[in-house]
Amino acid sequence: MPRIALVTYDPRPEPSKDRDLPVLVRALEEAGAEARAVCWDDADADWASYDLALIRSTWDYSWRAAEFTAWAERCAGATRLANPAAVVHWNTDKRYLGELAAAGVPVVPTRYLAPGDPADLPGDHEYVVKPTSGAGARYAARYTPDQHDTAVRQLARMHEEGLTAMVQPYARSIDTVGERALQFFGGSLLHASRKRAVLAPGTAFDAAKVAHPGLEPWTPTAAELDVAERALAAVPGAPELLYARVDLVDGDDGRPLVMELELVEPNLFLFLHPESVPRVVEVILEAAKAAASDAAGRGPAGTTPAPPSAAAAPR
Repeated sequence: MPRIALVTYDPRPEPSKDRDLPVLVRALEEAGAEARAVCWDDADADWASYDLALIRSTWDYSWRAAEFTAWAERCAGATRLANPAAVVHWNTDKRYLGELAAAGVPVVPTRYLAPGDPADLPGDHEYVVKPTSGAGARYAARYTPDQHDTAVRQLARMHEEGLTAMVQPYARSIDTVGERALQFFGGSLLHASRKRAVLAPGTAFDAAKVAHPGLEPWTPTAAELDVAERALAAVPGAPELLYARVDLVDGDDGRPLVMELELVEPNLFLFLHPESVPRVVEVILEAAKAAASDAAGRGPAGTTPAPPSAAAAPR
């Protein structure tokens, strides 16, 4: 029986917002696995006792990025971690958008302002300021050029906290066409969805926001699928990705651009796509069984035993 940890977070005193987690636990157990929801920072968690640790809803990681990536390294040393620790480390910092752009992937144009950099903000178009390590629109806000002083105060606050800021032109298409999320699981497209604009004009950067307003199923276009697949192919080292989400918006020319590449803890929106649950369970079970087989082949000390024929070979 494969043992699987679905890695999450502890949002207390608030209830968890991961609607998919109990569904996945139940579906995996019904399929013959032993599945548990385990908080990533649980000091008592025995990660080596699981065949697979699958990151699902570690939605507080952006506040504790260094601690989280250190955990990912430790966990990957004890069991199979999905996605791999190197991918987690690379994807927790949205400066990866610059690498995707350099690889020829169409992305939303992005500049970065680290602590100590001058507040070089656009003076001729609407723009967004947000942190390079963030989730759920945390510390994100939308500005017009005449709101320069307010944007500067946001930058100052972020820099005081040691955060590097991203500055992007506001993609006006979000207000009409929305933002699309293409979900991949086990190397192929699982499903897609669309949501309305998250950043309303005048909303403070530190105000609570609805992360996925107006969420609905979506059928991706050929152009959207092409851009998403190019983005995934540009991930350094061509790692094995158990899951991925590519968030897209349209540029001024109507062509899709990558807004974010979610490889750490993307919401799968299974509550919106219940038909995808069997496929997700199948892929998770295959990964857990493969990891268990690999671990058995390495032996208890983590080394590959000598083949029987070698031990029995005549001298």
